[in-house]
Amino acid sequence: MLSELKPMILIGAYAEGIFPMADERGEIMWLCPDPRAVIPLEGFHVSDNLRRRCASDRFTVTVDRDFGAVIAACAERGEGTWISSDLMNAYKRLHEMGFAHSVETWEDDILAGGLYGVTLGGAFFGESMFHSRTDASKVALVHLVERMKERKFTLLDVQFLTDHLERFGAVEIPRDEYLQRLKFASSHSREFAD
Repeated sequence: MLSELKPMILIGAYAEGIFPMADERGEIMWLCPDPRAVIPLEGFHVSDNLRRRCASDRFTVTVDRDFGAVIAACAERGEGTWISSDLMNAYKRLHEMGFAHSVETWEDDILAGGLYGVTLGGAFFGESMFHSRTDASKVALVHLVERMKERKFTLLDVQFLTDHLERFGAVEIPRDEYLQRLKFASSHSREFAD
């Protein structure tokens, strides 16, 4: 099982639109949903309340300050998490190699929320997010999209459509269209981290 989570195998899978999830036994499943959910960056929607929250100084936002804490918090969100210990270790390796990144929100120097994902060229594959304080993960998502726009990323993959993501403008597109967008995005070199 661990051999299939080697960094280059994972990166190769992402390049083909495939991502791993663990079942309740920790067995790795490889998925490429059809349709696929994405958030079009130009269609990203932020409510007035959230915009005010982002403009306030309640949260401090950082990038890659504590990747390990973010993925651990995402994995602890309750029963049935898809983030097994093997996957956690695999993503930590990708982070060390510069392919996986986190956006953290802090309140009074306490980690309040965040998200993590994988980058490949101009694509960001959002994997998971968490919050322990109201709006903390939403603020991280707003920061992610702003950063992607600033750095000319073109694809924000969120895998599956949820009511929560739909409020931000997420839509489903056919797999063929997704793979075309992925091919374009991944062929353009972009830097997510400083």
